[in-house]
Amino acid sequence: MQGNRSGLLGRFDLGVVTAGILLVIGCGAALSIDVVRAGYGLKGDEASYITMALSAAHDGDLAYEARDIERFYRLYNSGPEGIHLKRGGDGQEDRLYIGKAFIYSLVAAPFVMLAGLNGILLLHVLLLGGMLYLGFRFLSVRSSVWLAAIYTVGFLGVSIVPLYALYMTSDLFNVAVVFYAYFLWLYKEIALPSDGFSGRLHGRWTDLAAAGLLGLATFSKPTNVLLIGPLILLALSRRQIRSGLAMGVVFGGVGLAGLLVTAFVMGELDRDLGLMELLFIFQGGDRKIFYGTFPFERVGATFESLGISMTTNTFVVEEPLGLMGFFRLLGTNLWYFLVGRHFGLLPFFFPGLVAVWCFVRYKSEWTLWRWAILSTVLVAAVGLAVYMPYTWSGGGGPAGNRYYLSFYPAFFFLTPTLGTIAPLMAWLGGGLFTAQILLNPFVSADRPYLFVERGLLRTLPVELTMVNDLPINLDAPRSRVSHGDPAVLLYYLDHNAYLPEPDGVWIAAQKRADIVVRSGPPLFEVVLTLMSPVKNTVSLQMGGAWRQVDLEPGIRRDITLVPDGVYSRRSWAYLLSVRTDNGFVPKLVESGSDDSRFLGVLLNVIARPGDQRGPALSGW
Repeated sequence: MQGNRSGLLGRFDLGVVTAGILLVIGCGAALSIDVVRAGYGLKGDEASYITMALSAAHDGDLAYEARDIERFYRLYNSGPEGIHLKRGGDGQEDRLYIGKAFIYSLVAAPFVMLAGLNGILLLHVLLLGGMLYLGFRFLSVRSSVWLAAIYTVGFLGVSIVPLYALYMTSDLFNVAVVFYAYFLWLYKEIALPSDGFSGRLHGRWTDLAAAGLLGLATFSKPTNVLLIGPLILLALSRRQIRSGLAMGVVFGGVGLAGLLVTAFVMGELDRDLGLMELLFIFQGGDRKIFYGTFPFERVGATFESLGISMTTNTFVVEEPLGLMGFFRLLGTNLWYFLVGRHFGLLPFFFPGLVAVWCFVRYKSEWTLWRWAILSTVLVAAVGLAVYMPYTWSGGGGPAGNRYYLSFYPAFFFLTPTLGTIAPLMAWLGGGLFTAQILLNPFVSADRPYLFVERGLLRTLPVELTMVNDLPINLDAPRSRVSHGDPAVLLYYLDHNAYLPEPDGVWIAAQKRADIVVRSGPPLFEVVLTLMSPVKNTVSLQMGGAWRQVDLEPGIRRDITLVPDGVYSRRSWAYLLSVRTDNGFVPKLVESGSDDSRFLGVLLNVIARPGDQRGPALSGW
């Protein structure tokens, strides 16, 4: 149903007004922020993309040379921590190349020329503004303009998407490119040609443009390859064979062109490249990641003498599992994929689940292209869980599921004609999970392990299949902490427990502490030794086993639990939760103590492995 555009709305397009207001505010903020200080330095892969954008903007190339490291120090007063570099095929000793796809940095380069690092944030604001406007236009064809505006702002605004506007990486760029592509492909499916706006968006060119954009998105992040599927499927279902083939050719041609340009820039075209070498052109070959000291930083700082090898030359299955083990791991991962505390769809892409619910509910708007989109996002979820069972969220402890982020725009186009309930659900559900994240976005982006310590997120399960990719790994003192004999590794998921002391691990009083316990071999049982200087009640939960224990002051008690673990990359993980009802402050009750902590119980974990043939601690 076409919304009412009378009165004031007859003179002003609500989509333009909404997007315009947000654009003005966002652009003002993007251009006035101190990027380095407010952003707390570098995050994730920012060093690679920023270096490439600066090189394209100021040097007119995509190479890494001595002047690039100098420029980086001028901006950050430090080197490009975490930069991916590789040797090219040109044999030049004074030049290296960035081991990432160049398209995002190339698009960002003009904005960097205009406004420095603030230009990258400006680009992100413009990308978000474009998605808001086009999303509004898409929904307002059949829905109230007000509901379309509220829902579109909510779909993007109370998901994890806005947080990625603060990451100077390709993630938000990929989201926007996919959104624009699907809009170009689908707007003519719901709008009449007589509409002035949609009249310009009819015809084969929109399909080809959409395919080209998806080719760019796939070149930027190869996991996006599935997103072309619905376009070709719809064309073939309508017996538009030529159109389907044309879209496939454009999609593949754009992706291939990106790879060939990369090979040309790196001087690789002078040798005979195989297909696999070309596909992995910016991740394969002699590729390393660098921390601390960087090539060309000083005399003797060479590519050969520094860095950690990070080469990807083939499609790799991490480890062979038996059939039962494979399906058990897959089922666990899909559950985490949906409702996981750190990476789940429910907390970070809640409006997308609302779109699915609306689509399933309104059968009158079931169309082949919507079913194709739904199938694609489901296949993508399963595919990521199968191919990368221990790192399907993107690696490096991201906020939300970074690898699945590019599929989120597809959920938007599942949305049927809007009623009142869908915008309310999107805002309420999404806001309950993401409000605390987005109200303090720079801290959330830099320290994604903090926002999962409180609120509704703490009710969700921890993704134990991906212990090494949990955000807490970014906080080195509180992750992979060795404890006990035989040793296990502890991962502190909150600040309600303290690092091990000679007597054990203190748990804060009247708070729940969540600690992941990781063991090489599976644990037959775990003995938890407890002591509290005051009368106390302790609740313990570990791997499905639960006990509540009453402690007398100063009396130690040993509690034996038989927990169920989760297999995770040649090791086993267990979530231990501890809570006390009472506590004490040592400074107030112990003579000469300066310890002002409010402590509950002293804990020691004694692991009893069921299989002593597991890997050694140093091999984890």
